[in-house]
Amino acid sequence: MCGIAGIVNFKDNPIENIEAMNRKLHRRGPDAGDYWLCENDRIVLGHRRLAIVDLSENGSQPMESLDKRYVIVYNGEIYNAHKLKQQMQDTFGHLIYRGSSDTEILLNAIAHYGVKETLKKCRGMFAFALYDREKKTLTLARDRMGEKPLYYGKVKDSFVFASDINAIRAVEGFSNPIDTAVLQGYFINGYITAPYSIYQGIYKLKPGCVLTLETPFSKWSCEEYYDIKDVARNGQKNRFKGTEKEAVDELDGLLKKAIKDQMMADVPLGAFLSGGIDSTLVVSLMQSISDIPVRTFTIGFEEEKYNEAVFAKETAKHLGTKHTEMYVGYQDVIDLLPCIPEAFGEPFADSSQLPTMLVSKMTREHVTVSLSGDAGDEFFCGYNSYKEIQNGLRIMQGKLGFIKEPLRTSLGKQILKYNVMHSPFLRVLGRTLCIHTPEELYRAINDDDIRAHRLCTSKKVQPYPTGNETYPDGFLTGAESNLMLMNMLQYLPDDILAKVDRAGMYYSLETRIPLLDADVMQFAWTLPDEYKMNQGVTKKILKELLYRYVPESMMNRPKKGFSVPVSIWLKEGKMREWAESVLNDAYSLSNDYINAGLVQAVWKDYIDNNHWSSLIWYILMFDQWLLYENGKL
Repeated sequence: MCGIAGIVNFKDNPIENIEAMNRKLHRRGPDAGDYWLCENDRIVLGHRRLAIVDLSENGSQPMESLDKRYVIVYNGEIYNAHKLKQQMQDTFGHLIYRGSSDTEILLNAIAHYGVKETLKKCRGMFAFALYDREKKTLTLARDRMGEKPLYYGKVKDSFVFASDINAIRAVEGFSNPIDTAVLQGYFINGYITAPYSIYQGIYKLKPGCVLTLETPFSKWSCEEYYDIKDVARNGQKNRFKGTEKEAVDELDGLLKKAIKDQMMADVPLGAFLSGGIDSTLVVSLMQSISDIPVRTFTIGFEEEKYNEAVFAKETAKHLGTKHTEMYVGYQDVIDLLPCIPEAFGEPFADSSQLPTMLVSKMTREHVTVSLSGDAGDEFFCGYNSYKEIQNGLRIMQGKLGFIKEPLRTSLGKQILKYNVMHSPFLRVLGRTLCIHTPEELYRAINDDDIRAHRLCTSKKVQPYPTGNETYPDGFLTGAESNLMLMNMLQYLPDDILAKVDRAGMYYSLETRIPLLDADVMQFAWTLPDEYKMNQGVTKKILKELLYRYVPESMMNRPKKGFSVPVSIWLKEGKMREWAESVLNDAYSLSNDYINAGLVQAVWKDYIDNNHWSSLIWYILMFDQWLLYENGKL
């Protein structure tokens, strides 16, 4: 795990600027840092290292191939690196290696197979930049699902890229304005969807994509090498034919293999253990293949509604892990709040960022790598909203069934033509009349906040898509499958994976997610829907596998999200003082972007009636980031 950066066609002081970028990446790579400058000074690549595999100088970056043709800066882990090395040995004969790092194996694979073929062979999480001195091309690539970040774009006349958008801001002459077209989407989702960023001219490379920049390095092109939509559709065309027990057996083997690969490290390793299904399953399988007690970590809260630490402790005792827990409270969150803008780099407002940062901080005091149970909900139908959306659609269609098509849709469109932003009833009625599928309802639910639409003051540009607008209804067979895929295309990479990566890297902790193993993902899409959700039971196959290791009675409890009681704490004491201070201090700055009068109304309604709890957090995270961006925090 590391941080990478680069500048192309920078006219003055390239070394000083790459060093400035590297400094901003120090938390991602505290162990070492260096840069590489090409002969004509047009390209400079930077790297900060968090040493995980091959801790010697042989694993240092930027790394050149032995023939000097390629230079790479790379962030991540290739879990099947040694298998890839053996394949090359069998195909091409003896190859020379200076060390044992996956970076060098990746570089050799690219030299022998080319970039695109190598990407198809790699199993892991990564973002890298490769300069080909022979073809004079710079290639950027990102892993299949977007575990590792990569920002890129133009600063004046130069092309820049980095793992952290803060590193791009460090480039001399950076003056890219805030992209007001992304704000409406941000205030709807709580995050900025790829490929956009908070700044004009700076983008996120989408998961599973390759960007190529050719000399004279003024234009670039992007193309996909992996598309989860194709994996999903092919999976449904090639359904698993075995029984549910056989499916559990197959998943057991695939996950154990993925976890064994991801336990590869030359530094201390452990796992998050929240007490929920997914993290407990990952830890159970880790312990089943480990000769020593696995290190596990959890945080707890005094508020019973939010506390799973007691369940995690019970599970850890049953499995025999070496468990560490820490109870955190109000003051811990207060102390953490000013760190959020630096950690996330741009506005980000999933409030579970708080416990994720807290558990990452505690975990890093003991280990350097931690496995996580994320992505189980998206691949194995874990969200209650999947059921709720279908139930809601049936109720809506039942109540409005007396209005026949095409009159129903026509009437809904006519209502929406009028200015209904000030009339919640008409807006909801108009949109409801136009909804016919679960996918349409999913989009409507995630875009039904009238005040979020009215917050943005800029009318100069048309807002970018907020996500999933182009998803074709009925692309897959089954409503749950379509809803899961929609989450995988946006919510998983842009929210969940971004949260885990930024929270961990702020404390120089590498996080790994076994459920995102390519073979596990592919197998999950072949499973019949009833193996995932059946008679109201979510994540059925994951639970059946887990019960082989942990008694069902220990896990039979309502699902809890990983969160802190922000909605309670925000109304009182120091956290309320912090919130009101942020709103007041950012008032003049935010006036250029959001309706300050509406913000005050939202805050008052929140305090008096507990409305807008999500939206007020989105506003606070934007305002605090704005203060940070302007050097006032």
